[in-house]
Amino acid sequence: MKNISLILIAFFVLLLAGGMAFLAMWEIPAPSAPVQKVLPDERFPR
Repeated sequence: MKNISLILIAFFVLLLAGGMAFLAMWEIPAPSAPVQKVLPDERFPR
Protein backbone atom coordinates (compact mmCIF):
# COMPACT_ATOMS: atom_id res chain seq x y z
CA MET A 1 0.00 0.00 0.00
CA LYS A 2 2.86 2.36 0.82
CA ASN A 3 4.44 1.64 -2.56
CA ILE A 4 1.24 2.55 -4.45
CA SER A 5 0.87 5.78 -2.46
CA LEU A 6 4.44 6.76 -3.31
CA ILE A 7 3.84 6.08 -7.00
CA LEU A 8 0.62 8.15 -6.99
CA ILE A 9 2.28 11.07 -5.22
CA ALA A 10 5.20 10.99 -7.67
CA PHE A 11 2.74 10.87 -10.60
CA PHE A 12 0.84 13.94 -9.36
CA VAL A 13 4.08 15.85 -8.71
CA LEU A 14 5.28 15.08 -12.24
CA LEU A 15 1.88 16.05 -13.66
CA LEU A 16 1.96 19.36 -11.78
CA ALA A 17 5.55 20.06 -12.88
CA GLY A 18 4.67 19.25 -16.48
CA GLY A 19 1.69 21.60 -16.38
CA MET A 20 3.80 24.39 -14.93
CA ALA A 21 6.49 23.85 -17.60
CA PHE A 22 3.83 23.93 -20.32
CA LEU A 23 2.41 27.22 -19.05
CA ALA A 24 5.89 28.72 -18.68
CA MET A 25 6.88 27.89 -22.28
CA TRP A 26 3.55 28.54 -23.99
CA GLU A 27 3.72 31.67 -26.12
CA ILE A 28 0.27 33.14 -25.61
CA PRO A 29 -0.57 35.48 -28.49
CA ALA A 30 -1.18 39.12 -27.65
CA PRO A 31 -4.64 40.55 -28.29
CA SER A 32 -4.92 41.66 -31.90
CA ALA A 33 -7.68 44.25 -31.49
CA PRO A 34 -7.48 47.29 -29.21
CA VAL A 35 -10.02 47.45 -26.39
CA GLN A 36 -11.75 50.75 -25.66
CA LYS A 37 -14.40 51.18 -23.02
CA VAL A 38 -16.10 54.39 -21.90
CA LEU A 39 -16.44 54.70 -18.14
CA PRO A 40 -19.09 57.09 -16.81
CA ASP A 41 -18.01 59.95 -14.54
CA GLU A 42 -20.58 58.92 -11.91
CA ARG A 43 -18.52 55.85 -11.21
CA PHE A 44 -15.61 57.89 -9.79
CA PRO A 45 -16.57 60.17 -6.89
CA ARG A 46 -14.55 63.36 -6.51
